[in-house]
Amino acid sequence: MTVEILSKEEIEKVRTANRIVAEALEYLKEFVKPGATAWDLEMAVREWLKKNYPNARAAFYGYRGFPAYLCVSVNEEVVHGIPRKERVLKEGDIVSIDFGVEYYGYYGDSARTYKVGEVDKNVERLLEGTEKALEEAIKQLYPGNQLENVAKTIYKTLKRYRLYPICKYGGHGIGRKLHMEPFVANCPGVGPKMKLKEGMVLAVEPMAGLKTAKTLELSDGWTVITWNRTPAAHFEHTVAITENGPEVLSKLD
Repeated sequence: MTVEILSKEEIEKVRTANRIVAEALEYLKEFVKPGATAWDLEMAVREWLKKNYPNARAAFYGYRGFPAYLCVSVNEEVVHGIPRKERVLKEGDIVSIDFGVEYYGYYGDSARTYKVGEVDKNVERLLEGTEKALEEAIKQLYPGNQLENVAKTIYKTLKRYRLYPICKYGGHGIGRKLHMEPFVANCPGVGPKMKLKEGMVLAVEPMAGLKTAKTLELSDGWTVITWNRTPAAHFEHTVAITENGPEVLSKLD
């Protein structure tokens, strides 16, 4: 397994790509409302990217045949949801938006789960716990630590919130490619055993179900749902491992 180590200059290029992603996810917030469709979000980001960053390319579009700029996953959809015109958001829904760009040869990738209006208190716990798992995992990204400790932290945090860690999917290395080694697991015993090094850049992405960890892939070949159609959440940041510890690249200042 070859894990790419980036120079400080290259990390700055990855940061620039991730800044675009962070701005896009912030911009899309205003479109997440009852009555909007998943396709409305897709159209909004297409126009925004063309207007603001004409030299940036949507990283997911065409990737292994994926047909959209965004992954839009609503309620029971865990990840890789294809944005559709018929998927209408309603009060109480949650929607995970995952977006990536390639900018002058370097990649950015981040995801957030948004509330559509007011949500159930259990759904609130799902979002809070999944985002907390990401925050706690990021603290583990320092040189010399074991990658396995990232997975353990995500798993333990989700369990503390009485959530179901989804072990089948996870994060990845990122830099000159969208998906690179290593696999960043959300559960211990799943990913590779290795030591973290300065210059590694990882996309960390906890995923959790409110009532199950068991998933199915729909016939579209992309959309992953919980088998019993109960809600799931997904948060992701791209993080550089530096001599001073973790640096989140996909965050607005």
